[in-house]
Amino acid sequence: MFDVVRSWIDTHLSDEEALLFVAILIAFFAIIITMGAILAPLLTGIVLAYIMQGIITVLSRFQIPRWLALPVTFLLFLGGFIGFLFFIIPLVWRQLQSLVDGLPAMIASAQEVLDGLPDELFGIIPEQQVRIWIEMMGSEATGITQWLVSFSLSSLPVLVAVLVYVLLVPILVLFLLKDKEDIISWCLSFLPQERPLINKIGREMNQQMANYIRGKFIEFLIVGIASYLFFALIGLNYPILLGFLVGLSVIVPYVGMIAVTIPVVIIAYLQFGWTSEFFYVLLGYGIIQGVDGLVLVPLLFSEANNLHPIAIITSVLVFGSWWGLWGVFFAIPLATLVKAIINAWPSGVSE
Repeated sequence: MFDVVRSWIDTHLSDEEALLFVAILIAFFAIIITMGAILAPLLTGIVLAYIMQGIITVLSRFQIPRWLALPVTFLLFLGGFIGFLFFIIPLVWRQLQSLVDGLPAMIASAQEVLDGLPDELFGIIPEQQVRIWIEMMGSEATGITQWLVSFSLSSLPVLVAVLVYVLLVPILVLFLLKDKEDIISWCLSFLPQERPLINKIGREMNQQMANYIRGKFIEFLIVGIASYLFFALIGLNYPILLGFLVGLSVIVPYVGMIAVTIPVVIIAYLQFGWTSEFFYVLLGYGIIQGVDGLVLVPLLFSEANNLHPIAIITSVLVFGSWWGLWGVFFAIPLATLVKAIINAWPSGVSE
């Protein structure tokens, strides 16, 4: 028994570099879990810097030198950042307020629909149970309205924090892009000179992280804009809000799509009823989700396709519970990191 344990330790845990890598990972996760809120501007800056670095790489393919590509890219980012803050967010917020203000009328409409349902339906779902659901929706609507009022009255600290982030994030993005090589060299200076395992996993994860973040950004833009255009063309209420939510849903694999489908279906049904427009909404929304899942995801996230859906959902649950929104966003690359470590560990130790 002890010989088996000793043999396993000698095989998997005898390499100093492997143990150092495990210690680095533990320290990294401990810092993120305990200081994630404080480091949120830095993490946001890193994510945006990955996206901007992709634009710099594209410009370099057209023989544009980095000293010119960097300010051009940063100006593009600054324009998009300002436009998002002062144009997109206010529009989304106004439609969200309009939705909340209209919730009582939507609840009343749902009750009218309930009264007009055929009696046969209540043979499947008891009428009393459906009415309980309607009452719960009404109470939740009241709670959301009260939360918005209380948020507007006590939002000064939140607004101050947002203002600090708005000022810090562009500065962080600029220096992360400008001094990228110096920052990487400084971080590597704390590691041993000979580090084949760390280099192997680090290069793979850097590439995967870059592809994932840039891919998610592209997917968010395509799905969000396509959804908004479709909802606006068909005349669905709150098209900007729903398009924005559908775009955000791509961040959370599987779960996000299911969560956003519910409000889309409810709003479409309460607006159009059991008409052809309602089915057009379902058809168009289904086509958008189908193109996303069958075309965009295979093109943008080929590495993620090697992960089983159960592994992806489990990683969303685990890392989301540890790290909140950031854990949900980075669930797939973190799961890929775990897989890369498992695959590289035996060869790294044997080397």
